[in-house]
Amino acid sequence: MHAPLIGLSGRRSPARLLGNVVPKAMHEMEFDLHCADYPQAVAACGGLPVELTRDADVDGIVARIDGLVLTGGADVDPAVYGRAPEAGLAATEPTRDAWELALLDAAELRGLPVLCICRGAQLLNVAKGGTLRQHVGIDEGDGHPRFDDDGREVAHGVDVVDGSLAAALYGTHLEVNSLHHQVIERIGKGLVVTGRSPDGTPEVVELEGRDVLGLQWHPELLARPDPAFTWLVQAATKRLASV
Repeated sequence: MHAPLIGLSGRRSPARLLGNVVPKAMHEMEFDLHCADYPQAVAACGGLPVELTRDADVDGIVARIDGLVLTGGADVDPAVYGRAPEAGLAATEPTRDAWELALLDAAELRGLPVLCICRGAQLLNVAKGGTLRQHVGIDEGDGHPRFDDDGREVAHGVDVVDGSLAAALYGTHLEVNSLHHQVIERIGKGLVVTGRSPDGTPEVVELEGRDVLGLQWHPELLARPDPAFTWLVQAATKRLASV
């Protein structure tokens, strides 16, 4: 049996944002951007990473992969969860929101294991009818938006509910990085918060009865192989063996 194919979502940006990396003649082109740490984390656990494009049929893509990672990135458009923009909201990517929500729906219908990271965890919550707090400052709570720090440095602890999937992976306490300025607010239907930072911010959500895990931090930047990526690859392998 071959190693499972793990699909990875990514960003899309105008080439001009890359500055001198591309010539001016290409500035109006669009580039798909995939941070290399995600596929490296998948490969470190024995999976075959596949960087996905939004230019193909979602159902067709999901039919060919064995697991899915929703990666970090821009803020979720508050219109998706019925809110108006508030002060502190950063750049949004509505087309990415729609694409990833479709990926998530298709993956759940097929029973694929899904790992949702940072923005991905927030989008999972929104997909289930939850809401987000659009901005927290560095001086609030545990100071979540550590955008000026090295992303491989830990920022605060997370206490994990004993008996949860997250506890099976990480134990009941771990130290994590923190690269987000939005946080989960109202919890979506079917989701259970199984990990919180000391200030009470949800850091882990799990979908009841499904292989779907959301982490607010960026495990791809920490130790490898990471337990969540190992879980994803193992769950995808088990599913692959059963079909």
